[in-house]
Amino acid sequence: MSPAPGEPWSVADRLSVRPYAVAGGRTHSPHSQDLNLDTVVEPGGGRPPDQGPPEAEQILRLCRSRRRSIAELSGTLRQPVPVVQVLVGDLLDAQALLIPASAYSNSPDDVRAVLEGLKRKWPDAAKSKAG
Repeated sequence: MSPAPGEPWSVADRLSVRPYAVAGGRTHSPHSQDLNLDTVVEPGGGRPPDQGPPEAEQILRLCRSRRRSIAELSGTLRQPVPVVQVLVGDLLDAQALLIPASAYSNSPDDVRAVLEGLKRKWPDAAKSKAG
């Protein structure tokens, strides 16, 4: 439902904005290939674009509290992954976000630590596969 001409948008109207409108009609960014579901981003030193959508500011606010993955941002914002990739790509271009160097590390120690964490969280799953 659109407001009458000259009337402001309500919160309910903002929630019904189509995803392609949030991403400015774009379906991918130059960074899309590098932004997988598990890619982690954190705040950078740059400033976000002045005319960015409110979702871009939400991404920055979320990342200021701690690093966030593309999947987590997508779920939190209730936006499709490609939309989040476009917004994050814009923020990367502005250097308002960055991908930490440690995010590229997939050393055996990192993988072992993840597996151990998963086993602690779901101990019964490991037993059912072994038996």
